[in-house]
Amino acid sequence: MSQQQPQTIYLKDYQVPSHLIAKTELRFELAEEETLVRATLHVRRNPEGAQARPALVLNGHPSLELCRLSIDGQVLSERDFQRTDETLTITQVPEEFTLECLTRIHPETNTALEGLYKSDGMFCTQCEAEGFRRITFYPDRPDVMSVFSTTVVADKTRYPILLSNGNPVETGEEDDGRHFVTWDDPFPKPAYLFALVAGDLAVLEDSYTTSSGRKVSLKIYAERKDLDKLDHAMASLKKAMHWDEQVYGREYDLDIYMIVAVDFFNMGAMENKGLNIFNTSCVLASPKTTTDAAFQRVESVVAHEYFHNWSGNRVTCRDWFQLSLKEGFTVFRDAEFSADVNSRTVKRVEDVTLLRTAQFAEDGGPMAHPVRPDSYMEISNFYTLTVYEKGAEVVRMIHSLLGPEQFRAGADLYFQRHDGQAVTTDDFVKAMEDASGRDLTQFRRWYSQAGTPNVEASGSWDAEQGRYRLTLRQSTPATPGQDEKLPLHMPIAYGLLDQQGRELSAGVLELTESEQTFVFDNLPGHPVPSLLRGFSAPVKLSFDYSDEELMLLLKSDTDGFNRWDAGQRMAVRLMLGMIDDYRAGRSIQVPSLLVESWASVLRDRSLDPAMVAHLLRLPGEAYLAEQCQTVDVEAIHEVRQALREQLANALKDDWLQAYKRSCQDGAYTPDAESIARRSLKNLCLGYLLATGEDAWLALAEEQFSRADNMTDQHAALSLVVHSSFREAGERMLDAFHNQWQHEALVMNQWFAVQASDPWPGALERVQRLAEHPLFDERNPNKLRALIAAFCAQNPVRFHAEDGSGYRFLADWIIKLNTSNPQVASRLLTPLTRWKRYPDAAQAKMKSELERILAVDKLSPDVYEVVSKSLA
Repeated sequence: MSQQQPQTIYLKDYQVPSHLIAKTELRFELAEEETLVRATLHVRRNPEGAQARPALVLNGHPSLELCRLSIDGQVLSERDFQRTDETLTITQVPEEFTLECLTRIHPETNTALEGLYKSDGMFCTQCEAEGFRRITFYPDRPDVMSVFSTTVVADKTRYPILLSNGNPVETGEEDDGRHFVTWDDPFPKPAYLFALVAGDLAVLEDSYTTSSGRKVSLKIYAERKDLDKLDHAMASLKKAMHWDEQVYGREYDLDIYMIVAVDFFNMGAMENKGLNIFNTSCVLASPKTTTDAAFQRVESVVAHEYFHNWSGNRVTCRDWFQLSLKEGFTVFRDAEFSADVNSRTVKRVEDVTLLRTAQFAEDGGPMAHPVRPDSYMEISNFYTLTVYEKGAEVVRMIHSLLGPEQFRAGADLYFQRHDGQAVTTDDFVKAMEDASGRDLTQFRRWYSQAGTPNVEASGSWDAEQGRYRLTLRQSTPATPGQDEKLPLHMPIAYGLLDQQGRELSAGVLELTESEQTFVFDNLPGHPVPSLLRGFSAPVKLSFDYSDEELMLLLKSDTDGFNRWDAGQRMAVRLMLGMIDDYRAGRSIQVPSLLVESWASVLRDRSLDPAMVAHLLRLPGEAYLAEQCQTVDVEAIHEVRQALREQLANALKDDWLQAYKRSCQDGAYTPDAESIARRSLKNLCLGYLLATGEDAWLALAEEQFSRADNMTDQHAALSLVVHSSFREAGERMLDAFHNQWQHEALVMNQWFAVQASDPWPGALERVQRLAEHPLFDERNPNKLRALIAAFCAQNPVRFHAEDGSGYRFLADWIIKLNTSNPQVASRLLTPLTRWKRYPDAAQAKMKSELERILAVDKLSPDVYEVVSKSLA
């Protein structure tokens, strides 16, 4: 490795910008071989800066070709400035001046998909976090906010649609068949929110009238072939706009709101002011090509990006250490929106499953960091579940501690106090304190302290006095750079149930000390505690429940989340014991108690089918791995498969009956009730196929061929492909390919089904698929569908004993390091947790990490993840 180690950036070193940009005027001359960018910046010295005559330091990128630079019309020579790979410095500048910069860039060869690039012939941008510096020289930091005016010029035939932020203010024709559109955004924004799109696109148009009577034009753009897949996104947008007015009092502020669907995109979507750019997977939806989960994802992501208009755009983050200021708050907002319009309990179960499986693993790995990190080498590596999902849980805890009315008052004060500003997480918490009168000083530790806390609970019963004592002890394990942890302030929602399942008491306990005891008097009998209801804090809770107590909670708890969690606890306890049996060579037998409890749930027609589906879904292999000190991938996989087969055979008739009553007549609708029935139906089909009986294969094949929606067709396909019916699986894959080969997003599912197939030969299948004509390694969606699906969702084959899976992933990381380092660093995650595995696997994984580290000119993205993993 010959490159210099990337520089570490620290929160403690933050300084205000030396200069501010009052107005930014941009002119883009788009062409096929090159693009010229003229940036006119109206600059003034920041009066809050430390220096009286500071140099102007602009961020840049090696790919920028500087054509001309002038101050107040005076062209600068090369002696007047200094340029490095990352900066351009002008030492002598006036107090206030106009800087004009002309640069030449090449979007057509930009494979990193940051800055301005081309996606299937369309120009588009991605500037968060530091992509704008690939467009022109600029103070590319979120606390430099400017009013932007943008003129886009391009060939009218090839690029009839020219879009940017704000409202269109001028259009016109130029020579040689070119045309232009000028856009003006009246709201100051940082450069990371800049957006530009130019292409030949179709548009779905609608409008929304705000609560104050303003009419807003709504436009969603996509390729013409996808125009019929935009209705759900438009309906979701209007629903989100109404919800934000009702719940937060936030109206949209421009005359037009636009979304553009882009196929080549590193992220899910981007909230650029007035012009959201979306990965096609997060905006296109139709019954025949889109699963229920994808329908819900579109609804959620559309809402998320819209909500950013206030929690991210009108009020933005001061620096990238504050990323969760906008992302954590907005994830909480979109989760509440989804809970309100769908099933609140199911949404909570889904979110907590992700948190426990992936974010807790992140907290326990080499890249563990606080919700507000202290340092980073490459900011793109910190778009993490910790910043997003745990950040949302931190906001949720504030909501729990303050209550909905005071939380809303805090949000109102935050938006009012900081509108048009770039602020910090401390500013957000301070607004909540000032609106509620609550002291949240200790609570702030959630933002600065990494790791998942452990909460140990124990209870004691005094029958004579009718008194129950509940003791809670909290501790947080050491994480990289943080050996000592302080007690956190956390809300513990609880209920006390009697032995018949009736609720005796309920509320929220505030745990602030390392150990606290809470006393409940005048109880009629020994209660069963229902703790951490609704997952009120992102912690690992332990309590020594008996099987009978878990059964009581599963059947009777009034908190739907804790009913589900009781079933999960039972299953995990059982499966961990079965893993020990498997490793010791003992037979694996499902206890009758589990069969009886599952039968009672399956036969109870009063229950929400969505909850039944979640209650009867075994914990995933990734979650089970998180419960083990040393991860035995083979034992986890074999035990889960054996338990699944035994439950399938023991409840065969019940699975069939539930399948039949979950079948629906009539046209497909993505409403919550219909989604719930399909979820239960396909869960039942999976258990029936696990019996290995031909009759259930015929049922799956019939569902596959007759399905009028992608949810049922995809479920039948994946269940058969992952079953013992190998020949039938191949037939169905061929049929699916022939039917959908012209739909890119559907074929991504085809790739993913095969990559995640746990049967032997998976790596060879994936290697062949990487040569398939429809696979494009330049497209992040394709990489996620094939490479990430194999390495992250097929643990038993990725962790092959010969280390072939590790070599495969390392080869891809090295290949992508130069073309798209952002995607490369994100694909690395499965290798970073090498210390969790047995010694032989550790050695092979570590060797591949070392091979990556030895690569010449390793990108900062990949270097940071690999070096921290090996530390």
